Order: sequence, then structure tokens, then C-alpha cells
Amino acid sequence: MLKEKISSNQLLTIILYFNLGSSLIIGLGKDTMEDAWITVLITSFIGILISMFYNYFQELIPKKNFFDIVELIFNRPISIIITLTYIIYFFYLAERVTRDFGELISVYVIPNTPIEFSMFLLLFIIGYILYLGIEVLGRVTEVFTPYGLFFIFLLTILLFSSGNMEMKKIQPILANGVTPLFQSIFPYEIIRPYGQLFALTFFFSSLPTNKITKKTIISAVFISGIILSIVTFTITASLGASRAIYTNFPLVGAARLINIADFIQRLDALAVFIIALGVIIKIAIFLLAGLKGLEYIFQIPYRFFVFPMICVSTLFSTFISFSLTDHLQESVTVVPYLLSLPFFFMFPAFLMIIMLFKHQKN
Repeated sequence: MLKEKISSNQLLTIILYFNLGSSLIIGLGKDTMEDAWITVLITSFIGILISMFYNYFQELIPKKNFFDIVELIFNRPISIIITLTYIIYFFYLAERVTRDFGELISVYVIPNTPIEFSMFLLLFIIGYILYLGIEVLGRVTEVFTPYGLFFIFLLTILLFSSGNMEMKKIQPILANGVTPLFQSIFPYEIIRPYGQLFALTFFFSSLPTNKITKKTIISAVFISGIILSIVTFTITASLGASRAIYTNFPLVGAARLINIADFIQRLDALAVFIIALGVIIKIAIFLLAGLKGLEYIFQIPYRFFVFPMICVSTLFSTFISFSLTDHLQESVTVVPYLLSLPFFFMFPAFLMIIMLFKHQKN
């Protein structure tokens, strides 16, 4: 297959916006109320350890992606079965993030437009980027990252300048101790977004050296964790914990509070732009991971499957849940325990034990 390469800077921006992704849509750590930003900050350090686990997993058999590693450990018939389950799950995650953004768009941007059309348009753009290749995805992310980071900074400054951020809204700190924090962190917060970094292992084989990769991953996860902590702090200090926990899209809700001299106000579009770039990257990574699985099974370039799978993903994004409430509830009660833990932690850990045993034996 054609080997594609991305630079370490492009990987950094991809990881950065992959972590921001859907986390900016529905928020993080809301169950811990005033301590949400502390929860996100602690989780970011755990996320560095998780990312190092995935990087070490890749270093054991370099220049091979996950599906190739599974075949080396077992055999091709078994690896095809395992690959199929991962393909389904990666596309499922892409469809969930698509539905997240589709609901956001239908509520705040184009309420009179069918959600199916907005999701198809989003997936078509992502599909075109993927058809052009991983290198194009890296360049797109690298170009738009400075704008996204600038708008996050601008949104924070405007919320502070408009007088909506109040320190009393994030008090008292640790009123119930640290127990609620760790109950929120394990497993839900560590899975989204840091457990989902597993999908990025398909990029590691497209990088120049493992040493550069390791430094880049640590830097990207650390920076994204700080940004998520700042955004969570800003949301909580603006909306208040009791209001933020019941707001489906807290970042957009906070942006709507901005009103400076009755002139600068209702900056919903600014928040949506910030979210959009992260969503595009996250959906693209999940789709690419699934497409790489199809490439492995059928032994033909993944580009042949891009647009057929875009159509399929649009369909399933529509029928994935009956309502936004049902969609969000499923992401909390079903996905983390029954799907994410086995796919992102348990099975990779099992494979790593086998690989370490084989390395020691040889």
C-alpha cells in the first residue's frame, strides 16, 4: 500500500484537536460541579500515561499498525474477525460525534434545515479530505490550528471583559472531597478523550522516528489538557455549575452570555467555529481508522471505501438514537463500560502482555 507521511508538527495539531473534538460540544467533568476544571486537569495527566501506553504498544513492533500487529500475534483469519469488530466500533464512534455536531448545528445555527443534510455535508467534506490522504489532513489541521486557539483565547477574554465570569461560581472548591472527582474520572473522563487516542496509533507508523513521536504525543496531550481545563473553568465561572450541568452545549451557552456595550454580543458562531475544527479532525480520525481496517481486510487502498462509507455513516448517524437526551444518556451509561473499556484498554493490554512475553522468550 502507498505509504503516507506526516510531520511531527502535524501530528501535534492532530492530537491537540482530536482531544478537543467533541469534548468542547458537551463539556467535561460536569458531574463534579464547581470542581469540573480540577477533574479535567487531573485527567489530562492520566491522559499522558495512557498516550505513553499506546506509544509503547506501537514501539514493540514499529512500522506496523494495530491490525498488522494482531495478525502477527494470532493469524489472518482470527485477525480479520477482530478487525471487523474494531471497524464497526470506529465507524460507530464517528457517527456518534457526527450526531453530536449535527444536534448542535440544528439547535443554534440552521434550525430549519434537516439534521440529515447538515450531517451529510459535514461527512462529505471530511470524506473529501480523507480521499486526498493523511498528508492533506495534517496540512489542513496545521493551517487552521492557530485560528482555533486564537478564538478560544478571544472567547475567554470576552467572557471576562463582559463581567460574566465570577469566581464565586466555582466555589466552594473540593466541598465534598476528592472522592467525587475520581468517581467521575474512572472510567468516563479518561475514556473521552484520552482512551480514544487509541485510534491515532494508525498514524504512528507514518512518522519519522519514535523519539520524535514520543515527545510530540506528550506535548500535544499536555497542551490539550491545559486548554480543556481553561475552557471548563471559563464555562463553569460563566454559567455556574448548576446551570452548566443541565446545558447540553455549555461552550455555546457561555458564548451567548457575551454582551459588551450592547454591541459585541451573541457570539454563537465563534464557539461553533472552535468546535467545528475539532469535530472534523475527530470524525476524520475515527473514519480513517475504520477505513484502514477495510484496507487491511480487502488489501486495496482505503480511498475506494471513502465515499460509500460516508453515505453509510450519514444514514447510521441519523438512526443512532431517537433524541438528543437518549443520545447523551447512551454515551454515559453504555459506551464507556461495554465498548470503550474492552476496545481501548483491555484488549490492547492483553496484546501487550503477549508481545512482551514473546520478546522475552526470543
